[in-house]
Amino acid sequence: MTQEIHGTVADGFERVREEFAAFVAGERPDYEGQLCAYVHGRKAVDLWAGTDADALYGVFSSTKGAAYLVVALLVQDGTLELDRKVTYYWPEFGAEGKGNLTLRDLLAHRAGVVGTDTGFSLAELADDRQLAERLADQRPFWRPGTAFGYHALVSGALTGEVVRRATGRTLQEIYQERIRTPYGLDFHLGLPAPQEPRFRSTQPMTPTPDQQALLDATPTGPHTLTSIAFNHNAAEPTDLATLPNMPLIRAKGPASVGGVASARGLAGMYAAAISGVGEQAPLLKPDTVAEFGQFHSVGYDLVARAHKSFGLGFQTTADTWHPFLGAGTIGHSGASGSQSFADPWSGLAYGYTRRRFAFPGGAAPENNRLAQAIHSAALAH
Repeated sequence: MTQEIHGTVADGFERVREEFAAFVAGERPDYEGQLCAYVHGRKAVDLWAGTDADALYGVFSSTKGAAYLVVALLVQDGTLELDRKVTYYWPEFGAEGKGNLTLRDLLAHRAGVVGTDTGFSLAELADDRQLAERLADQRPFWRPGTAFGYHALVSGALTGEVVRRATGRTLQEIYQERIRTPYGLDFHLGLPAPQEPRFRSTQPMTPTPDQQALLDATPTGPHTLTSIAFNHNAAEPTDLATLPNMPLIRAKGPASVGGVASARGLAGMYAAAISGVGEQAPLLKPDTVAEFGQFHSVGYDLVARAHKSFGLGFQTTADTWHPFLGAGTIGHSGASGSQSFADPWSGLAYGYTRRRFAFPGGAAPENNRLAQAIHSAALAH
C-alpha cells in the first residue's frame, strides 16, 4: 500500500510533490520521511509521508552543519581566526606533532586524528569534551596538513573544543542561543526531555541481496583508518545506525553525529544562514558563506577511500552529491540518508530526513531527484 503524501508546496513547485510521490510509491510500505525547502527565506516545499510533520529523526552527520555554522559565525565575529594554529586556543592539542595545524586545516579534515588507537566508549562518544581530551594526546594517523580524511565521529568535538577555549561556552550552548532559539529551529543539539515523544528511532538498513554483496565486497579490518574513524576498533565497536537511538547521545547532542531534527529544522537552519527567515536577517554575510564553501580538501579521502571534497567543514555539496547546484554550496549529509544544504546562487535551502537507514549510507539516492526538482523550480520561480 503506497503511503499518502501530506503537506504543501508553493505555486510553481507542483512537480516536487509529484517527484516525492513517485519516489515514495517505489519504497517499502513502511517508509517514513520528510522533505522541506526554502527559497530566498520563504518556505516553498513542506511534505512528508508515513509519519507526521512534527516527527524528529536522528540526522547523524547532518549535525556537523550546525557545528560548522557556529564556527562560521565566530570567524565572522572575529572571535576565531582561520589561520591561527589550533594550539593558540587549545595548547594541549600540540602533543605528538600536531602543533603546527591551523584551524583552517582542522576544519578541512586534515588533522589526521580521526580516532584513537583503542577507540571510544559510548559515554565518550556522547561527550565532546571527553573526546577532545582523548584526541589531544593522540598521535595523528598522517602528518597533519599533508592529506585529508573524513573525521566522522570526532570533527565536532575537535572544533567544539576550539570554540570552548575561545569563548568559555560550549558549541551546543552557542548554537542554542544564536541559531536554534532566535530562528525557532526544530533541530536540536541535545534533545530536551519534553521533546522525546516526538523522536522516531532509526530503523536498520534492509539491503537487497545485490546491495549486501556490495557491502560484503569491501571489508575493513578493525585497525584500518576507516574502522578507526568509525570506532570499529573499540572494545565495544560502534554500530553507527543505532547511535541516535541511544538516549545518552540524544540528550548530550555530540556535534559530529548527535543532532535530532525534522526536515523543517534542517532546511530552516540553512535558510537562516544565507537568507534569513521571516523578519530575521541572515546569519552569515556573503563573504563568510563564500569562504566556508570554497574548496579546501579535494581528492582521495584516506578514510572514505574514494574521491571526496570539503570546504571549511561543510561538504562541498555541488561536487560531492548534486552537480546541478551552484559553486560554493554548503551543506552536510547524514549516514541514514538525511541531506541538508544551502545554495547561495539560487537561494535554495534544502532539508530531507528519513527513518530507515538508506543504502549505501550518506545522502540517500532519492535526494538527487528531489533536490534537482526543487532547484529547477527555484530557478524558474
